[in-house]
Amino acid sequence: MNLSMVTDLYELSMANGYQQALEKEDGVFDVFFRHVPDDGSFVITAGLAQAIQAVSDFHFDEKDLTYLKNLDLFTDNFLNFLKKFKFSGNISAIPEGTPVFPREPLLTISGPLIETQLFETILLNIVNHQSLIATKARRICYAAQGRPIMEFGARRAQGPSAATLGARAATIGGCASTSNLLAAEKFGLTVAGTMAHSWIEAFPNELSAFEKWAELYPDNSSLLVDTYDVVSSGVPNAIKVFQKLEEKGHKPIGIRIDSGDIAHLSKLARKMLDDAGFSEAKITASNALDETTIQSLLFSQGAPIDNFGVGEELITSASDPVLSGVYKLVAIKKEGKIIPKIKISDSREKVTLPGIKQLYRLYKKGTRQAFADVIALKEERLSKRMLVKSADPLDTKQNINLMDFDLETLQTNIFEKGKIVYSSPTVQQIKKVSQQSLSELPEETKRLKNPNKYPVYITEKLAKLQDELLNDQEY
Repeated sequence: MNLSMVTDLYELSMANGYQQALEKEDGVFDVFFRHVPDDGSFVITAGLAQAIQAVSDFHFDEKDLTYLKNLDLFTDNFLNFLKKFKFSGNISAIPEGTPVFPREPLLTISGPLIETQLFETILLNIVNHQSLIATKARRICYAAQGRPIMEFGARRAQGPSAATLGARAATIGGCASTSNLLAAEKFGLTVAGTMAHSWIEAFPNELSAFEKWAELYPDNSSLLVDTYDVVSSGVPNAIKVFQKLEEKGHKPIGIRIDSGDIAHLSKLARKMLDDAGFSEAKITASNALDETTIQSLLFSQGAPIDNFGVGEELITSASDPVLSGVYKLVAIKKEGKIIPKIKISDSREKVTLPGIKQLYRLYKKGTRQAFADVIALKEERLSKRMLVKSADPLDTKQNINLMDFDLETLQTNIFEKGKIVYSSPTVQQIKKVSQQSLSELPEETKRLKNPNKYPVYITEKLAKLQDELLNDQEY
């Protein structure tokens, strides 16, 4: 699907102006965020595969061009440029699934200014959305402490695209499965789900509904037990059906509770199932769950729940539904010369990091224990002992010496001179890499409440450049 018209008008207005005023300049833009949703420590980056596709497919067809011409805002030269548009620049990015921190460049886009300006809206739309959902999924999976999470929020998502790409992102964030068939088909996800209350209501009684389901799906009998009454009918009827299944050589999957006092009901259900000889039958809980509720159910209330189905709170990141990633100009290239650029604000935390940069993750020497990230100018060569400054201008402790570490660069090249040089992994591969990356972070940065802040530093050279531009900027 061509997404070129999913843009703000001012992207095209600026590009039209660049063609007339700054035609020979190249621009370098960074995508980054300043704040983590839900007061967390980090974001799980996601959406790169769709971002690559959007840039690769970016074009304007005759219908688009006719519409733009009728706005009477653009020159014929600019419309002709759009007609022939093909990206000719470079993009580097942090691979999907990586935990990332405020002010770090997730993507860097460079090329003719008239081209690079056009990608702001669509890249932010894709990366902000999927990174938000992947991050929420990570929090929910963390709360469940290894218990499988099924994403099933399609009915509450803000549209089909948000549902499908949200399911993709949720898997990257750690979910075991999705109920969304399109997402499962398109991205190779594990699909899961059984029945709704309407199945049970459609039959004369609950038992006959369970019996027919077991007849049709003997190896997928997870029975929804709260349509009428969990304790007096739902679980007893499920046990009757499980006994018949067992006689025929099938192993019951378990039950799902979707309403009521889930902690109390799950305890009663667990005892009933165990007493009937079905200790291996799983209990799944659903009903507007999020990480706070799941953590409370498991660790405050001791609910014996094996799996969770999570819908609207995940697919919309309802508790904090915006990742405010931004797309900022950090350099201009003119006649072979790089001119760093900075955005200045009365709010110190909104001042940008200028220049073309590289991001490094630092590990304790000889281990895979990450302890800090460092943002440097791309041409710098980092020494094994260096003085760095906090990237957060609000930190009270600004300067620190680093030594005895191993390091890795986090960005990788995606486009070179307009050609894709990167092969996107599968979603399951991304998920696996993400889990490994998460295991390398300090445990205290991953907790849900009051996580420790993971240090992100900038080099002396980058800090000096920022200060120079702050002091010397012409207005």
